[in-house]
Amino acid sequence: MPNIGLTVDTGLKSILIATDLSKASDKPLCHALAIARHYGAHFYLVHVVSSVGYTLAGAQALQLASEAARREVQQLEQDMVERGALTGIDHQFIVRQGNVWEELQVLIQQKQVDLVVIGTHGRQNLGKLVLGSVAEQIFRRADCLVLTVGPGCLQNSPLENTRAFRPFLFATDFGEASLHALPRVISFANHFGVQLVVLHVAPIAPIPGSFHWSSTTGDVRQMQEDAGWAALKRLEEIVSRNAPLTIEPKFLVKFGTPSKMILHVAGTLGADLIVMGLNRSRHIETASHMPWDTAYQVVRGAVCPVLTVRS
Repeated sequence: MPNIGLTVDTGLKSILIATDLSKASDKPLCHALAIARHYGAHFYLVHVVSSVGYTLAGAQALQLASEAARREVQQLEQDMVERGALTGIDHQFIVRQGNVWEELQVLIQQKQVDLVVIGTHGRQNLGKLVLGSVAEQIFRRADCLVLTVGPGCLQNSPLENTRAFRPFLFATDFGEASLHALPRVISFANHFGVQLVVLHVAPIAPIPGSFHWSSTTGDVRQMQEDAGWAALKRLEEIVSRNAPLTIEPKFLVKFGTPSKMILHVAGTLGADLIVMGLNRSRHIETASHMPWDTAYQVVRGAVCPVLTVRS
């Protein structure tokens, strides 16, 4: 359990954006640049030419594709320099070839990356992330923070706007992963001077073992109300164990499907960020596509960036 007064350094020294150079990468790129500028962080733009698609075509085809990608990345860097997008940012643009996740994993470790930024196609491409299963591997397996930016997000990061930040929404199931993420979330909220809204989504009708179906509707409603109050108290307790928030937090308990309710509450609040803790997934190829996977569904449908913190 987190200890009272526990603080986490919010500084980000190294940021990496994984891009497939498609139009869907424009928004994530804007957000990654804004974060790098805010923190004075080193900025890495990485494109990996996957060797998988060129297995049958041969090594020469892979080499030609890599050379074309390098020219495209060089042109992108030149264009960004000319329009001042990289002014004041220590940056490096990298092209690799091979297994995409393996190459990214090596770079994340070598460059000591604190935050990886990726984009999603959301619902426009059967819900797949912009790098397909690779992006899912990133937000499930990367040791660092991961920020996903979908097509529903604003083009510009809140860091580039003059308006005040809107709330950050932290969704917790009281599990180990979310408790691990909480100190980081509190530190970010304090750093940006933002109200933190802490949300727990409970089953629609929590049924205790002693329940009999002969009970009345009023009994069920009372059980739900009791469960709601218990969850609210628990939310307050887990937050109180950490460093204090500079702005009074808001606690919410909702009943329903977690992913749908998280997205609904985020939309109602106009949240600038959704934060979730993630457990390590050992079976990424199958588990990430299950329809009940909360993180996957939230990342698909969010209209604001989603920050995931892996336990």
